[in-house]
Amino acid sequence: MEHITLLLAIVVVTALVFDFTNGFHDTANAMATTISTGALKPKTAVAMSAVLNLVGAFLSVEVAKTISSGLVNEEGITPEVIFAALVGAILWNLLTWLVGLPSSSSHALMGGLVGATIASVGLSGVNSGVVVTKVLIPAVAAPLVAGLAAMLAARLTYKAGANIDEKTGRKGYRAGQIASAGLVSLAHGTNDAQKTMGIITLALVAGGILAPGSNPPLWVIVSAGVAIALGTYLGGWRIIRTMGKGLTDLQPQQGFAAQTSAATVILASSNLGFSLSTTHSCSGAVMGAGLGRKGGVVRWSTATRMFVAWGLTLPAAGLVAAASEYVTQQGDWGVAAVAVFLIASCAAIWFISRRQVVDHTNVNDVETDEPAGVVTTAIAAVTPPPAGTVADLTADLQATIPAKAPETTPAAASAPAATV
Repeated sequence: MEHITLLLAIVVVTALVFDFTNGFHDTANAMATTISTGALKPKTAVAMSAVLNLVGAFLSVEVAKTISSGLVNEEGITPEVIFAALVGAILWNLLTWLVGLPSSSSHALMGGLVGATIASVGLSGVNSGVVVTKVLIPAVAAPLVAGLAAMLAARLTYKAGANIDEKTGRKGYRAGQIASAGLVSLAHGTNDAQKTMGIITLALVAGGILAPGSNPPLWVIVSAGVAIALGTYLGGWRIIRTMGKGLTDLQPQQGFAAQTSAATVILASSNLGFSLSTTHSCSGAVMGAGLGRKGGVVRWSTATRMFVAWGLTLPAAGLVAAASEYVTQQGDWGVAAVAVFLIASCAAIWFISRRQVVDHTNVNDVETDEPAGVVTTAIAAVTPPPAGTVADLTADLQATIPAKAPETTPAAASAPAATV
C-alpha cells in the first residue's frame, strides 16, 4: 500500500507538471492576437488569462469525465500506465514549445494515454469509438469551423465598421479584443484544466482510491486550476510570437473576429463533452481572420509546419509513452529510471531554449516576412475591398504620378531669346 501511495503521489505531481506546461503552451490561444495588435501589454494579458483560466476550471466537469471514463477502459489501467502517458505528453509539449509551434496539449495527453494503454493491456483497453467521435473528428472539424467562422466574422466586421472613424473603430475593436480574449481564457479553463482533472481521477481510480465513474474530487479541481493558471502566467512567449505574428498580421478587427469565433467553438464543445483542442480552434480562427481582410497574408510555410506537428502529436506522444510504460513494467527501478529521464530531458530542453530567449520584451519581433501564397492571392482576388479602400488607392496613385509640365504656346516658342 505504501508503494502504491508513493506511486500515486508521483503520478499526481507529474500530472500537475503537465497541467503547468499546458498552461504556458496554450497561453497563445487566448492572448497572442491581443498582444500582437497592442490591445494589451504582454504581462497584463497573461495575468488576465491566468485568472480566467482558474475561474474556468470550476465551471464544468464534462471533459474530465470523457478523459477519466471514456477514452480508455478503467479496468486494467495502473498508475504506471498513467505516469508513462504523462511523460509522453510533457516531452511533446516542451519540444513543440522549444520550436515555437502551437501543437495540441490535449492530443499529446490523449496520445500518451492511448500509447501507454496499448503497451500495457493491448488494443482492447482503448475505446476506439470514443477516440474517433470525441477526439479525431473534432480535431479535423474544429480548425475548419473556427477558421470559416472567423473569416466571415472578419469580413462582416470590416463591412459594419466601414462608416466609423478609423481611430474610434480601432479603440472599440481593441476593447472588444480584450473581452473576447477573456472569453477564450475562460473557455480554455473549462476545457484544458479538466483534462488534467480527468487524468488524476483516472489515477485515483486505478489506485483504488475512488470508485470507477467518480467525478473529480474538489482538491483535484483546485490543484489542476491553480497549476494551469500558474503556467499561463509564465507565458509561452515562443508560441505567442508564432500565433500573433508568425501565421499572419492581424488588425484589431481581425483579432476580435478570431477570438470570438474560437471562444464560441470551444465553449460549445465543452458543453458537449468533446475533448477539443483549443490550439486547433484558435489557430484555425487566426488563419481564417487573416484571410478575411483584403490583402491579408497567411504565411503558409509556418502553417504547414504547424499542420505537420498536429499530425505527429498523437503518434509521437504515444510512442514515447509506450516505451516509458515498457520500462516502468520492470518494477521500482523502471519507474525511477523513467522519472530521471523525464527530469533530464526537461532540463536539457530548458538549457537549449536559453540560447535564444523569447520573452515579453521581444515577443512581437519578427525577423522574416513571407509574400502572399497562392491560396491567399486567390481568396483576396474575389474579396471586395472594404469601404474607403478604393478612394485611398486612387489618392495614393495620384500622389505618385508627377504633375504634367505646362504646355508652351507657339508664340512663346518662336520668341527670340533675350540678349544681355
